[in-house]
Amino acid sequence: MSARIIVVLLACAFGAAAGLLSRRAPAAAGARARPVIGLSLDTLKEERWHHDRDLFIAEANRLGADVLVQAANSDDARQIRDIEALISRKIDVLVVVPHDGAAMAKAVELAHEAGIPIIAYDRLILNSDLDFYITFDSVKIGEAQARFVVDALKNAPAPLRIVRIFGAPNDNNSYLIKQGQDAVLAPLLASGRARIIHEDWAEGWKPENAKKIVNAAITKFGSKIDAVIASNDGTAGGAVQALREEGLAGKVLVTGEDAELAACQRIAAGTQSMTVFQPLKLIAGGAADVAVRLARRQPVIARESTNNGRLDVPTIALDVVALTARNMTDVVVKGGYYAYDDVYRDVPGARRPPRP
Repeated sequence: MSARIIVVLLACAFGAAAGLLSRRAPAAAGARARPVIGLSLDTLKEERWHHDRDLFIAEANRLGADVLVQAANSDDARQIRDIEALISRKIDVLVVVPHDGAAMAKAVELAHEAGIPIIAYDRLILNSDLDFYITFDSVKIGEAQARFVVDALKNAPAPLRIVRIFGAPNDNNSYLIKQGQDAVLAPLLASGRARIIHEDWAEGWKPENAKKIVNAAITKFGSKIDAVIASNDGTAGGAVQALREEGLAGKVLVTGEDAELAACQRIAAGTQSMTVFQPLKLIAGGAADVAVRLARRQPVIARESTNNGRLDVPTIALDVVALTARNMTDVVVKGGYYAYDDVYRDVPGARRPPRP
């Protein structure tokens, strides 16, 4: 029987019962002086995941661990093969960004058969005996997107005509983001203040699929669109492209998420309205810290839990920041995420904010 490790789930501020949740630890008889962590990424096609990977590796190395990385190119079968390959290399802990949260329940099973604990990174793995989950609060992401639109258009005539682009239907985060949007929009929809004129799911979070959604909305409603609530920056990019082709870029509000450099550039130039900034240093550093602790069989503290359909998974959920042209310099330039000249590349010098 494999060794065991304890994840301590503390009582949260709302009075949830505290308890000790037993979780698996590496099968090796003793913890290695320098643990090996397997990192299985859904994809590296999106800019955001390059940052996550690099920050995770840097922090794990600083904590005295090595990292083996695989990227599955958004292919479930390939991600399972990647995970099998990582397991065969005797990793101590597995960290997974799942392409499909349901399909990766198989990854949990495979890891546990080898006595390896598994952490879901940013996206939940469903219906499984998952050991830990670290993420940004996706409901708050959706709330921030919808609240920005509502506040920005508070003086616009009713009804507000809104197009929504949801994320990939196989990603649990898509539904959580939608839940947050729904919570903010529900009273306005009920009162007639706002109307969803078109909405659809962007398969694979692909910009080209988002563009098709906005193209369909423009075909039906022409220029009579007030806002596009896009669930991430990739889909926002597709939306902006569709709007640009019709001469509407900068005239229609567009939201996003991830604070990718391209999105920050669009916000600075005025074609995208906002994005939701997720401090990647916090999630990558936090995940690396949890992974190293699990590898060394040290207690890990979680103050929240998330039900994945099978159990309540100990969870760290991080806060997010609504990022607009107003706070761009303070958040991403002063914060060291992007260089000033990169963010304002497409903005004439006279229109740029003061250099920090």
